[in-house]
Amino acid sequence: MLDLKDKKVLVTGAGGFLGYHVAGKLVRECDLYIPSRQRLNLLDQDNIEDYLGRTQPNVIIHLAAQCGGIGINREKPGEFLYNNMMMTTNLIEAARHLNLDKFVGIGTVCSYPKHTPIPFREDSLYDGYPEETNAPYGIAKRVQLEMLRAYRTQYGFNGIYLIPVNMLGECDNFNDESSHVIPAMMKKFHRAKLQGDNHVTLWGDGSASREFLYAGDCAEAIVKATVRYNDPDPVNIGTGREITIKELAEKMREIVDYQGEIVWDVTKPNGQPRRCLDVSRARARFGFEAQTSLDEALQRTYSWAIDNDVL
Repeated sequence: MLDLKDKKVLVTGAGGFLGYHVAGKLVRECDLYIPSRQRLNLLDQDNIEDYLGRTQPNVIIHLAAQCGGIGINREKPGEFLYNNMMMTTNLIEAARHLNLDKFVGIGTVCSYPKHTPIPFREDSLYDGYPEETNAPYGIAKRVQLEMLRAYRTQYGFNGIYLIPVNMLGECDNFNDESSHVIPAMMKKFHRAKLQGDNHVTLWGDGSASREFLYAGDCAEAIVKATVRYNDPDPVNIGTGREITIKELAEKMREIVDYQGEIVWDVTKPNGQPRRCLDVSRARARFGFEAQTSLDEALQRTYSWAIDNDVL
């Protein structure tokens, strides 16, 4: 068990979606460092070494990433691969020179092979190539796992690796160009309702399935793993329950109270056919189980989006 009291905990990407929730969990538990991109530029090795040298954190939780939905992944595969690999490799290399208690790396469900048997088990991570539209991002995250394993072997570096499923919640990214499926869909329904449109067009045919985790629950898992988990094995973080995109759209229409038709654009990609995690390792290794239902998480996300005028 790692007692975070009086520990310096650095959270990269704390200004982002998941970072908002993680920082909220940690703010009263430790001496929390949440630098902006301007203060800690993860693409600049000298800047990283200078910042870590001055602050001397005991724990690093690495959430910073360049990510987004299918559209922006297709548009910027090289950028996504390079930036995510460089941010991670720069940070881990600089961190190994510290007397660090723990490095917490965050992976992605996009790293799993396109046709992974359901439910996704951590041992299946290298059984094939990721779904093509997300492959550069997913492979960059696989590199993080391999680097943590290699540094543990050579340097005794205590790095753990968590694989969250798709998330939703307050402070999600509602940007038209880079949002994931839930904020993008929510925004479409909300705008169609306000404009009186008689239909909403969604990508694919709706048959693909996804698993969704409330970001507050994910933050709880990250904190529990930081305190309790020290093994090199990757760990899935999710609910263990899947829903088709078509079923999700019906839930979304009900929450937004949109009365129009849903039209599916089958010329657009579905992405990975199915996603649903085996979450037994997280339960066994550090006692995490998701507590928030999808309906409650969707309502929280929609209420936050309205209150913050991001729709």
